[in-house]
Amino acid sequence: MQHWEATDARRRHMARFGRRDTAPELALRRTLHARGLRFFVDRRLSTATRCRADLVFPRARIAVFVDGCFWHYCDEHTHLPKANAELWRAKLLANRQRDAHHDAVLRREGWKVLRVWEHEVVEEAADRVERELDLWRRIATNTRAS
Repeated sequence: MQHWEATDARRRHMARFGRRDTAPELALRRTLHARGLRFFVDRRLSTATRCRADLVFPRARIAVFVDGCFWHYCDEHTHLPKANAELWRAKLLANRQRDAHHDAVLRREGWKVLRVWEHEVVEEAADRVERELDLWRRIATNTRAS
């Protein structure tokens, strides 16, 4: 995994931007909450990685990440800036590699990882989360009944 280091000025600039409570994340949270689902927000899941899931269903061990198209290098929507295009391409590819690494670590630890793109229809994303929770409930119920 490539390491990308920012200058101090760039780090200070980027620190001003929030990493949670984005509009797509809030929309998904509202939709899931309206459906009666309860979850934790912005929670660290593993000591082996620093990643924090946007939504966490701990009993079901489901972690949901709401990824922005630019920062997570969506194939459909990312347009690299013209200035320093190669630097940005390397940075965004490193972000993608980091996401894949985090996913692998969490899966090894027994988590189901769901990634939702910011451009996804919120109802469809909520349906996907709900399907995974329903599957977990069916498995958990059958396991206890045996």
